[in-house]
Amino acid sequence: MLQPQNQSKKYANLLADIDEGRMKIPIFQRDFVWTPAQTAVLLDSILKGYPIGTFIFWKTHDELRSPRNIGNIALPDVPAGESVTYVLDGQQRIASLYAARKGARLTKEGHELDYKKISVNLALDPNTTDAELVTPEPPDDAPSISIYTLLNATVTQLVTQYAEYLDKIDIYRGRLTGYDFSTILIEDFPIDIACEVFTRINTGGTKLTLFEIMVAKTYDQTRNFDLAHEYEMLVNNNGTGKDLEDAHYDTVPDSTVLQCIAAHLVKQVRAKDILKLPKGDVVTSWPTVKDGIFTAVDYFRSYMRIPVSMLLPYHTLLVPFTYFFIRNHRGMPSVQQSKLLTQYFWWASITNRFSSAVESKMGQDIQRMDAIVRGETPRYDGEGDEDVHLTLDDLKRRWFSTGDAFCKAILCLYASFQPESFADRHLVRLDNSWLKVVFSRNYHHFFPRAYLAKRSHDPIIANSVLNITLVDEYLHKSLRDQAPSVYMRKFKDNPDLEKTMRTHLIDDMTAFGVWDDDYERFLTRRGERVLAELEKRLHPDLG
Repeated sequence: MLQPQNQSKKYANLLADIDEGRMKIPIFQRDFVWTPAQTAVLLDSILKGYPIGTFIFWKTHDELRSPRNIGNIALPDVPAGESVTYVLDGQQRIASLYAARKGARLTKEGHELDYKKISVNLALDPNTTDAELVTPEPPDDAPSISIYTLLNATVTQLVTQYAEYLDKIDIYRGRLTGYDFSTILIEDFPIDIACEVFTRINTGGTKLTLFEIMVAKTYDQTRNFDLAHEYEMLVNNNGTGKDLEDAHYDTVPDSTVLQCIAAHLVKQVRAKDILKLPKGDVVTSWPTVKDGIFTAVDYFRSYMRIPVSMLLPYHTLLVPFTYFFIRNHRGMPSVQQSKLLTQYFWWASITNRFSSAVESKMGQDIQRMDAIVRGETPRYDGEGDEDVHLTLDDLKRRWFSTGDAFCKAILCLYASFQPESFADRHLVRLDNSWLKVVFSRNYHHFFPRAYLAKRSHDPIIANSVLNITLVDEYLHKSLRDQAPSVYMRKFKDNPDLEKTMRTHLIDDMTAFGVWDDDYERFLTRRGERVLAELEKRLHPDLG
C-alpha cells in the first residue's frame, strides 16, 4: 500500500531544492504565482508564527512539464539521473516564497509585479499581531527592509545600512529561516494516482483532464517536445504551415488527438492505456500521427466532401481513419478500400455507434481498419454491433438536432452533394462557427416551421431532418415564414434552378410538391431520395 510520509522543512532547505533543480512546480495549465500583496500576507503569517497549511510533494523519476522560470528568475534543470519532487499542494505558496527570496519580477495582465519590494516594517514591534508587519511595497512613513535584503544581505551590509534595527532584523530573519513548514511526501506513486491527489486538493472537485495529465507526463525538454504546444500548432500555427484551422477542422478536441496517438501505438484508446504510453513513444510517434490526422481530414474533405468538422457525427471518427492512413503504406486508398471506408463511416454514424462505450468499441473498429488495410470487408454482426434498420417513417419523424449523430450524418450526406445557393449556383459556404445550434445561419427549414405551424402541422414532423437544407447566411435571413411556392419563385432568375435543387437532394420541385406547398409529398420524395443514397453507401457494390 502506498504510504505518505510526514516531514518538516526549513525555509532555506525548502527553497534550496528549487535552486538546485530538485523541486519543480508541474504545469497543469493553471496560473501559479500570487501577487506581491498575497505573498506579503503569507510572509506576515510566517513572521507571526501562524500556521500556513501543509505542502504536499510527489517524488518521482517521471519528468513532467514545469515552468522554465518564475518571473525573471531562470530555474535550473533536474540534475542528471536524480529524482525530482513536484509540488502538488502549495504551488502558490512555494512559488511566492521563492519569488520573494529571489526578488523576482514578472508581468501579469500588462502590469509588472516586483517581489523585491515586499518589505518588513521596522518601526513595528516584532510581537505585534494587530498591524501588518509585511507590506507589498516599502511603507512611505516608516523604516523598512525588503524580504529580499533580509534573506540575502551579508552581515556587513546589514550593519552598514540597518545598524539601529539589527535586533529586529535578527528576529525576523530567525523566524523566516527557522519556520517549520509542514510537508507530506508521496514517493514513487504512479502518475495517475499523483494527479488524482492533485485534483482532489487543488481544484475543488474539477478533475484534471486526461490531456492535462499527458501534457505534463510527455514533456521532454531535451527533445523540445511539449504536447500542449504541439496541439496548439496542429490546430492553428499562425500561418507557419498546414493546420486544422485552414482545413476548417479546428474543432477537433485534444482528447481525440490523444486517442489517435494511442490507437497508433497500442490499438486501444482507453484512458488507462493512454496513461501507460511511454513518453518516448509518444514523442517519437507524434510526426507520424500528425500526418495521419491531416491525411484523414483531407480524405473527409475531398473524398467524402465533409467540408467542416462541426458536421462530423462524432469527432471520434477521426481516430480509426487516422489509424487507417498510418497503416495503409500504399498511400491513398484503393477504390475497394474507399468503398469499405465509406461503408464504415455511414454504419458508425447512422447507428449512433459512439453514443456509449466509446473506448471498447474503438478497439473493435481499429480491427476493422486492419481488415480494410488488407482489402478485406469487415464484419458488422459481432457482439455489441448495431444493425441498420431505416424506414421512411423513421426519417420523417427524426427530430432535427445539431447534437444528434444521426442528424449530423444526414447533414454530411447533404453536404457531400456540395449544395449550391438557390440564387446563382455558387457553393454554399459552411462554417464551424455557424453550425453549432439549430437556429444557425447555415440551416434552413425548406418548409419554414412558422409556415407549417400556421397550418397546424405536427411540430415533430415540421422539424424533421428531411426538412433541412444547407444555405447561405443571407438566404436564411430572407426566407422567414413564407410558403416554398412563394419564396422559391424569387429564384426563377437562376437559369439552372433545377440543377441547383438537385444539389439539395430535391430532384424535381413539381414532383416533390414544392410548387403546391405539399409538405407530406415533399417529405416522402426527399426521404426516398435520402434512403437511396444511404443504401448506396451502406451496401456498396464490392465486386
